[in-house]
Amino acid sequence: MLDLEFNDYFILLSALLLIIGVLTTKFSSRLGVPALILFVLIGMIAGSDGLGLIHFNNANMAQLIGIMALIIILFEGGLQTKWSTVKSVTKPALSLATVGVILTTVVVAVAAKLIFGVSWLEGFLFGAIVGSTDAAAVFAVLKGQNIKERLGATLEAESGSNDPMAMFLTISVIELIVVEETSYFLLIGSFFWQMGIGLIMGLALGKLATFAINRINLDSSGLYPVFALAFALLTFSATDIIGASGLLAVYVAALVIGNSELTYRQSIFRFNEGFAWMAQILMFTILGLLVFPTQLISFEIIVNGLLLSAILVFIARPLAVFLSTIKMGYDFKEKIFLSWAGLRGAVPIVLATFPMIAGIENSQLFFNVVFFVVLTSALVQGSTIMLFAKKLALTGPKEVEPPHSLELVSIGKANAEIIEFEVSEETIITNKTLAEMDFPKDVLINAVIRDDQLITPYGETKIKIGDILYILVSRESKQALKELLNHK
Repeated sequence: MLDLEFNDYFILLSALLLIIGVLTTKFSSRLGVPALILFVLIGMIAGSDGLGLIHFNNANMAQLIGIMALIIILFEGGLQTKWSTVKSVTKPALSLATVGVILTTVVVAVAAKLIFGVSWLEGFLFGAIVGSTDAAAVFAVLKGQNIKERLGATLEAESGSNDPMAMFLTISVIELIVVEETSYFLLIGSFFWQMGIGLIMGLALGKLATFAINRINLDSSGLYPVFALAFALLTFSATDIIGASGLLAVYVAALVIGNSELTYRQSIFRFNEGFAWMAQILMFTILGLLVFPTQLISFEIIVNGLLLSAILVFIARPLAVFLSTIKMGYDFKEKIFLSWAGLRGAVPIVLATFPMIAGIENSQLFFNVVFFVVLTSALVQGSTIMLFAKKLALTGPKEVEPPHSLELVSIGKANAEIIEFEVSEETIITNKTLAEMDFPKDVLINAVIRDDQLITPYGETKIKIGDILYILVSRESKQALKELLNHK
């Protein structure tokens, strides 16, 4: 009976936290505060040092939840990333994700050594943990904003690809601290193995996932998004098991899947977008529960944390950006913006649990300081990114989501799909009647939406600019139909 009562309270509390978390996303944009800060505060308030609703101090569980959430967030971010936009910034993004992380690590290591009086290896551990920008924070803050396309793509590609570097450096430094006879040459070999095999596994499993999604007819359309997410988890685990970078593999696989022709594309995208938000809410709330405010709000942590944050924001990050993007086409203002937009978020906090699990002497200090650094970064930088962009004149036209887009919907096990197509003035079918169109075989226009009104199509119906066509087509004729619709 007591167990049932506990379960009821647990489910009720979970529901309340989820509802509060979802509503928080609405208010965060109005307050100008990143949602992740509010999620963390919810966790801190509900935790042992707050209202005492939940007692949580399990670093292993927090790490597991954090990594699972990162997989989901990276997968969703990769799905939404257009390769046509990212390929032009591949070089600077990879430079920031590797050289930039190393430079940041070195500067922060020196600062941590001087501020906290730790050993050099412990200083480098500090630097490695906070060395990368955070995909969850960057994706959340930039989503729907009108930052210039090249800058937004650079930040998203960097944050999606630098987590593996930070994780590699963190684990390597922990190994150097714990294991006395660790070989530096083996660590260098491990780096190339992790990144190289992670890239290959991501490409291979991304293509496999795309093939499987398009070729396997499932009984329910709702299974396709779950099927896609299962491949994300498979990609991480299979890659991680062989000692390569699972996070890199997940992001690369998502890029492949998201930029391929995909059955139930919009269903998969919308499901993963919602699930990624759930993962963020859970992850940041759990990490908030892991923090004890009485330990965090101390004179030493506040002063030293602010000093380390200032060095990270005003010295380490700008130095990394300016040096790692030399001769890559960014002007001074753009580099200033890239420096300011280097948000820290969940990844450093998750990485800060690694020393705790390894039993390193100053692990609790690491966690508290890293948590404080992340809070200040998200609060100060995250809430002023758009202000910086506007002051530096780095904003473009406001992004407007089209009310209709090309959408593929499979019809059960039938060998057919419905295509939703918006007619533009450049389309060859504009101002033609249906009878005048030379459609491929097995093509039927089911409906026309004009000015939000349904029009039943017949032979003399003339297609106009702005019409939304719903077209039934066999899979064999789909490519020929798309070529006709896209012909100018």
